[in-house]
Amino acid sequence: MSSQFLNKAPGVPGGGATRGTNPGRRNPAAAPPTGLNLAGAVDLSALASAKKSAEQATQALAEAPQGVVIDVNESNFQQLVLERSLQIPVVIDFWAEWCGPCKQLSPVLEKLTAEQGGRVILAKIDVDANQQLAAAFQVQSIPSVFLVIGGQVAPLFQGAMPEAQLRQVFTKMLELATSQGITGTLTATGEVEGANPVTPDSVENGMAPPPQDPHLVAIQDALAKGDLSGAKQAAENILMDKPDDQLAMAVLAQVSLMNRAQGLDEKKTRERAVGLPDDPSAQMAMADLEFASGQPDQAFDRLIGLIKRLPAGDREPVRLRVLELFQCLPPDDPTALNGRRDLASSLF
Repeated sequence: MSSQFLNKAPGVPGGGATRGTNPGRRNPAAAPPTGLNLAGAVDLSALASAKKSAEQATQALAEAPQGVVIDVNESNFQQLVLERSLQIPVVIDFWAEWCGPCKQLSPVLEKLTAEQGGRVILAKIDVDANQQLAAAFQVQSIPSVFLVIGGQVAPLFQGAMPEAQLRQVFTKMLELATSQGITGTLTATGEVEGANPVTPDSVENGMAPPPQDPHLVAIQDALAKGDLSGAKQAAENILMDKPDDQLAMAVLAQVSLMNRAQGLDEKKTRERAVGLPDDPSAQMAMADLEFASGQPDQAFDRLIGLIKRLPAGDREPVRLRVLELFQCLPPDDPTALNGRRDLASSLF
């Protein structure tokens, strides 16, 4: 698989529900805010459109081969996505129940997938239930859509997209699959026929991208299985040869964050943070929980605010924790960029 497996997908117009980057999850997706007055805020036209799309998807799926749209989790990802992509292109839809744009996009993806008659598989992944996969794919907002062909992963887009534009995406996707020899079709019984799967020989003959760095593959496989120690070791192996490898450093930062966050009791951590507003240990623990729950901006605000209050001689551990959390986000992420700016101003 390519290193894009761990890259953030480029955004496109349409908007999505933002979530923070967390490896332990990439981090549980940020839950919708509560306590808001939503009176008059419901877009009835959007609801009607989503309902119509859902009905069309149901009708299309009733006539499509069994298994063209599947729910995927961390335990069956290898088999249902990576292995099946050697025969049929697989579209991955990262979504969540609370995500409004997901409810607009998913039915259209299902409909268009069904219309392909088994030439494409749609794998739906709930980010809340499959946090390790969201972490591996560096999902920043949902919906996020990826393409897997011949075991190679590439980002497609984020946010909702009009059906006409999605049709163009599907057309290009099938052209790419054909050019790489991925020509299988799912039959009515769920079997594959007409497949010309990627094999070691076909790779040598130029039908598929060359093998990737085995250390990257090891990271990807370990994260998909929830094996944090394995991912950490694979990342350290990369750094032995490439000390400045940004991907490996990001993996180490994310694994470290997850290990810290997993051992925290949310209620006790929050109470301690409230009771000890200037205690670095209490505030760093709370920031870990905020970051891991998809709220990186709150985590940075907490720690940078603490740096401003602390004496100069006590700031270094907190500054280093902020820098480590920066590594969990893509360099061009707006939250990271804003955080770096605020950190710089807090130190002078």
